[in-house]
Order: sequence, then C-alpha cells, then structure tokens
Amino acid sequence: MDDQQVGSKILMFPWLGYGHLCAYLELAKALSTRNNFHIYFCSTPVNLDSIKPKLIPSSSIEFVELHLPSSPEFPPHLHAANALPPHLGLTLHQAFAAAAPRFEAILQTLSPHLLIYDSLQSWAPQIASSLKIPAINFNTSGAFIISHGFHSIHYPNSKLPFSDFVLHNHWKAKLNPDASELARSVREAFFYCFNASCDVILINSFREVEGEYMDYVSLLSKKKVIPVGPLVYEPNDEEEDEDYSRIKNWLDKKEALSTVLVSFGSERYASEEEMEEIGKGLEESEANFIWVERINPKEDEEEKRRGFVERAGEKAMVVKGWAPQGKILKHGSIGGFVSHCGWNSVLESIVFGVPIIGVPVSWDQPFNARVVEEAGVGVEAKRDPDGKIQRQELAKLIKEVVVEKTREELRMKVREMSEILNKTGDEKIENMVAQISHLTNI
Repeated sequence: MDDQQVGSKILMFPWLGYGHLCAYLELAKALSTRNNFHIYFCSTPVNLDSIKPKLIPSSSIEFVELHLPSSPEFPPHLHAANALPPHLGLTLHQAFAAAAPRFEAILQTLSPHLLIYDSLQSWAPQIASSLKIPAINFNTSGAFIISHGFHSIHYPNSKLPFSDFVLHNHWKAKLNPDASELARSVREAFFYCFNASCDVILINSFREVEGEYMDYVSLLSKKKVIPVGPLVYEPNDEEEDEDYSRIKNWLDKKEALSTVLVSFGSERYASEEEMEEIGKGLEESEANFIWVERINPKEDEEEKRRGFVERAGEKAMVVKGWAPQGKILKHGSIGGFVSHCGWNSVLESIVFGVPIIGVPVSWDQPFNARVVEEAGVGVEAKRDPDGKIQRQELAKLIKEVVVEKTREELRMKVREMSEILNKTGDEKIENMVAQISHLTNI
C-alpha cells in the first residue's frame, strides 16, 4: 500500500462483542467516505469473519487480524463475546489483555495517524501514547449509563440531579462493581479508557434522546462529548438471505403492525424462569410473535416452550440462535419489539420506527430501558419487588402497543424520532470529522 495515496490512516479497535463490532464498522464506513481516510479495522479472525457480510468490498477499509492466546479450552472460534459460554467471560478479557504486545506490533507496523479505541482495553491508549499516536475513545453505550457512573464517583451519596431512577435490589446485585473480579476489571478499564482519550469522546447516541446526559458527562469528565449515533446497520433488501426468506414468508401473512419481535441480544442469557414468564406473557397477550431464542439448551425447558408455541399455532414463530434483526424490524407487520434493551437494539428500534417493550436483564439494560421511557419511544415491563418478571405486566403492555393499539403515542413518537435521525445523520458525521481533523492535525 502506498502511503502517499492513502491519506490519513485511522486504526479502529473495538471490544470483542458483536454489538461493539457493528457500531465500529458503521463508524468506519462513515469515515471511509470522507476526507481521504483509510481505515484499519482490528479484531480477532472469528469476529472479522462475522462482520464481512456487512461490508461492501472497499479499498478504504482494511481488516487487520489480532490473534489472542489460545488453548484447548479456549480455541480461536471462541475469541468473540457472542460465541462464548458464560463461564469463559473472564478468560476472554484476560486473553485480550495478554494480546497487548501483538497489538503494539500492529501499531508499530501500520503507524496510524489516530487510534479510535473501545472502553474495555485500557492498555490500548497506553501503548498508543508510548508511540506518540493520538487516541480517541468511541463509546458504544448510551450516555445515561456513563453519566450514572461518573455521578457515582463524584457524588457517591446522591442521586442524579435530573432523574428519579431508583434500581431494584435485584439490579444492584447484578450491577455492583464489587460483585466479581470481572465486574471490577470492566469498571476500572472503562473509566481509564474514558479519561485517557484526547479532549473529545465519541458516543453512539444522539442529543434528541440523551442530550442532558451528554452535557452532564462532559461537565464531570471535562471532555467534549460528540454524539455520532445512532450508528446501526441498514440492511440491504436486495441481499440474498436464506434465513430471512423463511421469516419473511411467515411475516408476509400477518397484518400490518400485528406482530412483536422478541429478542434478547447476542450475548446475554435470560434465566429459565425468566424465559418461562416471557413465554406465558406472550401467550396471554394473544399477539403474533417471532421469538429469537438464545438459550442454554435443556430438554425439559425446551418441552415447556414447545407446548405454548404449539398452542399459539400460526401466531408463533421461533428462531434459534441468530436472526437478521434489522430486516425483521423493518417489516411492515412488526408493531412492537420485546427487547432486553441492549443499546444497539434500542437504537435499531428507534431508527426503524418500532416501539419498544423493555424487559431488561442485566448490565446497562435497566438504564437504557429508563431512557426509552423518558424519550417516549417505549415502555418497560416492570418487575416485582423481588426483581422477577411479571407475565401479566408483559402481556398487558403487548396488548396495549400491538393488539389493541391504545398506545399509539409511542408509535407516533418513535416514527417522529426516526424521521429526525434520517435528516441529521450526515451533519453529525461531518461534525465528528471536523473535530478529529482539528485535534489530531490529520
């Protein structure tokens, strides 16, 4: 490759989760079409293989493989968060950190003008600094969870001044940074990565829904927060997709806005008890539903779900493992999205104009569910005082949003938001490009 022809070189380095990869890839696409940027996209081979179908062949984006230490218990096909059994979570973080010397060699070889890095690899900006390479943090989560984290550090004994959001003890246990070694290391890495950034932070969000939280993060962190979202993959309707063809044939038979998509993301497992309550809530709602299941297989639990799916008959479709979520959300028969409120799923639902019925499970999801309600683009199925999912609550909300359509204000608001975002996307990217160019002299 001829450096004189390439222009400015940017190395993008996301965390190993699929949602992180997708957001970084959309940012890479946006940057690659502007200002003569050449993008290097660095991740593990199994992760790069998973996102190649989302990229039209381009000389402006080049994949760079980072090989993690392997073992019989941790082979290369597991070097991705979405492929990982839950008990290997800490192993993945440790292997990622152990690959730091290999990443340093990549930086030395490519000599990029800028590193854009994620929030779970504190060693990446350290290495960049030692090589005098400017580094900017691109955070793929929402601003509310970040503002909560900074507020808890600066004002540990008070609530956020602009939200009365109080977590159940159930969530406190799951989000407590002292709960495990992994949680502690994640928290420490996150704040180091944030503080190690240049004077700006990029965030996959937008002011129309999280403006006050961005301002608060900027105030406490003394960084300029630049919203570049929502960055989500826009599916190409012309693509051949055998998985979607079967789904589309089923959806085409349903009335407009009559069906809910039920999906809980690519990494988190809902418990068997939670899955059962969700299933019974769907059955009681009497709505059409397409359920994307990612479960730890147990024959007895499979049998329970098979029973209510059979009773639902043509109203139900179950997809095992993975499904083209964006394509499903764009379909005219989808009237609601029963979601764990992972941030990427929230953004996709807003972009495609589908109201959210939130059933958060862990991590940042209850915070995101709160944002969804505050923005008026969805509702949360509240848990009982012990933190358990209530099937009646879920069924009631699905009926209101999809079956009886008595919550049309949600649909109007999310469609209005979708239209605004379609008009302002290019402006946000241009602002980001200007900031990057100014701060890094590239």
